[in-house]
Amino acid sequence: MSNIEHTDVAIIGGGPVGLATALLMAQGGLSVTVVERAPLSLWSEPGFDGREIALTHHSVRLLEQAGAWSLIPQAVVCPLQEARIETGSFRHPLTFDTRGEGVDALGWLVSNNHIRRALFAAASHTPNITLLPATSVQTIRQGHDYAAVHHTHGQINAKLVVGADGRFSPTRQRAGIGAIVHDFRKSMMVCRMAHESPHHNVALQWFDEGQTIALLPVNGMASSLVLTLPPKEIEQLAHMPREAFNAEIMRRVGNRLGAMRLVSTRHVYPLKGVYAHRFTNRRLALVGDAAVGMHPITAHGFNLGLKGQETLVQHVLAAVAGNGDAGSATALRAFERQHRKATAFLFAGTNGIASLYTHDGPPFRQIREGCLRVADKFLPFKKAVTSLLMDRQPSTPGA
Repeated sequence: MSNIEHTDVAIIGGGPVGLATALLMAQGGLSVTVVERAPLSLWSEPGFDGREIALTHHSVRLLEQAGAWSLIPQAVVCPLQEARIETGSFRHPLTFDTRGEGVDALGWLVSNNHIRRALFAAASHTPNITLLPATSVQTIRQGHDYAAVHHTHGQINAKLVVGADGRFSPTRQRAGIGAIVHDFRKSMMVCRMAHESPHHNVALQWFDEGQTIALLPVNGMASSLVLTLPPKEIEQLAHMPREAFNAEIMRRVGNRLGAMRLVSTRHVYPLKGVYAHRFTNRRLALVGDAAVGMHPITAHGFNLGLKGQETLVQHVLAAVAGNGDAGSATALRAFERQHRKATAFLFAGTNGIASLYTHDGPPFRQIREGCLRVADKFLPFKKAVTSLLMDRQPSTPGA
């Protein structure tokens, strides 16, 4: 272990939230090292993973601040004009749109791999960020003055370690931090489908009997399909021959968009929500899914991850300006309080919504129908939810 690097912040995990953290920390004048297990080729040019990210106005502003938004081709950014929620054959959808909001879009849909690629490109051109691909962390020793991160190529001594390594975070486990794990006993398959009818930039969330379907618009005559079913059924669909798969998906979506055909690879993810018991430890903070891994039903996971790292960066930079210590215990406690306040209710509420809307027997179906009918007519509720979906500050992002 003769190769010892000294840095202000060591970030474990080079996904979007980890890289965004690195960029904002670096902009504040800190030296940052990002440790990522993936090889450089996969880190710099990630492949399509099926996930379309619904970015809020605030998230776009953060990506702009990080220098990544301009690196995403605008041809792959799809504005979201309306969101619709339906249940079963009950044809009274709950709709959300931008009317009266003074903006053109609720948000923007961008494939996860494009976001990852842009953030990596921005980080790779930032002088005080060191990127370590193909590197695995072995141990983290948290001392009084610094934390020592031992990895496959040496050691990093950092004032602060940030765990951004996913909802089953090894960093969180090494620190002895437990987590609430909510297993929904379902799997989610995501892929892209071309179709003959236009989507009009409308996102649909449909809670049908025995299945949950989301159709998210992408530019052109195509949508991202998000299908939630028991794991065995998802596995069958994931390996079904293409023509049979196309026919099965058209049947499941009720031929809403006419003839459909698969135009991407298929990807399967287990549905598990995670909420860490603590977000901090001595000289350690958790961000992104390592802190809070949301059910995707409300499309808030990625946006919450970006807001969480923004909160962390603000408190860390304030501490550095005050006492020069990026791992200040006072700053970390302030971050934890603020992020827990921003996420606890939303995490519990999202799990409750997911449970209500994925049970088909009585009285759940009748409750869902009644909730949609009442909510669609209650304008203050719709306005509040629209504001939450957009997460819009007084100024509008340049998108």
